[in-house]
Amino acid sequence: MGCGQCSSGGCGSIKAVNIGEKSNHVTVAGCSSKGGCGSGGCTKMNSFDWLSNMETPKSMRYNVVEIKFKGGRKEYFRNVHNLELYTGDFVVCEMASGYHIGTVSLQGELVRLQMIKKNIQDGSEVLSILRLANEKDLEKHSQAINRDLPTMYRTREISKQLGLQMKLSEVEYQSDNTKATFYYSADDRVDFRELIKLLAGEFKIRVEMRQISLRQEAARIGGIGSCGRELCCSTWLTDFKAIPTAAARYQNLSLNPTKLSGQCGRLKCCLNYELETYIDAIKDIPSVDRPLLTEKGEATVQKTDIFRRIMWFSYPNETNWYPIACSQVVEIQKMNQKGLKPVGLENLVQLVDVAPQSKSSSINNDLERLDKKFSDKRRSGGGGGGGNAENAGGNKSGNRNKRHNRNRNNNRNNNNPNNNANPK
Repeated sequence: MGCGQCSSGGCGSIKAVNIGEKSNHVTVAGCSSKGGCGSGGCTKMNSFDWLSNMETPKSMRYNVVEIKFKGGRKEYFRNVHNLELYTGDFVVCEMASGYHIGTVSLQGELVRLQMIKKNIQDGSEVLSILRLANEKDLEKHSQAINRDLPTMYRTREISKQLGLQMKLSEVEYQSDNTKATFYYSADDRVDFRELIKLLAGEFKIRVEMRQISLRQEAARIGGIGSCGRELCCSTWLTDFKAIPTAAARYQNLSLNPTKLSGQCGRLKCCLNYELETYIDAIKDIPSVDRPLLTEKGEATVQKTDIFRRIMWFSYPNETNWYPIACSQVVEIQKMNQKGLKPVGLENLVQLVDVAPQSKSSSINNDLERLDKKFSDKRRSGGGGGGGNAENAGGNKSGNRNKRHNRNRNNNRNNNNPNNNANPK
């Protein structure tokens, strides 16, 4: 699911770049020839540069570059040395203490727009890119990546011994092996001062503990959602908005926590994708606060089809549901306010069934056409015996008619006196 820059570490080996390609680095096996996560080899927070074909003079180029690190984390650095960079290049970036190696994911005017979107000031706080990564830098970087998993397992053991109520999800070593960032999630405040002392003494590094939310944890770990695709939070989604339970109610979804929650244990982010469409469609749906009064009894609403504008009602002692159009529901409510009651809902069901509906084209038209073709052939093949017999009978009758017509013509010629006269 990715290369060495991703948290999954799906690709481990390094291969050389083909001759003639615009790149200044070696690529990770499993990604595309242009290299790295940012090139499309994997989908870990890819950035599409739709202005890449527009050439800008060097003097006018925006000198801040977006760099992607492990787990899809992105930061912005200034290209003070005017290096010729391409998407996927490994570069050595300046950090508060030491240096770290990442890949170029975006550059140009789109970086300026991203910084404005994320409220990042373009000032002296933006650190700089030191140089392009060479073979030694990449070798040291791969050694730092190989230390991540053993350190995480050992840290979990230590935190369990100390009785800390925290879940450690990932460890990221800096490329110079002098600092490590520990990502954890916890419900309450955690006192990890003793943990930091033990980790610094055992691994000989500077320790940074960073608390993340459960959604961020799922984004860093990754996985496959119930839709069968990779998680949105680990591929493209960066802004996590609040998802209320009302989003499921507006869309008439069953309030089942196991179906509505994602891998993070929270409500799925995709509940917000079509929420506005459902809210606009619900405006025309009448609100049924009390049962509809009919002469047959009280009818309570069971289900609502928002886009077809149909509501299903049922009586207390029956299991049948009666579909009623929303316009008719409004009329019945007005009748109830006046003290009038319709006879029943059975007559209204026929009106709903007869009402013309927009026939939507099936997504399996080709398959249906193919099935119909074979079914027609099967019908003609099944009645082959009868068809042949009928054709045989038709041929016999045709031959008999031809023979009869020929005899009639011969008799007519024989009876003709001109034909019987002897020529002189």
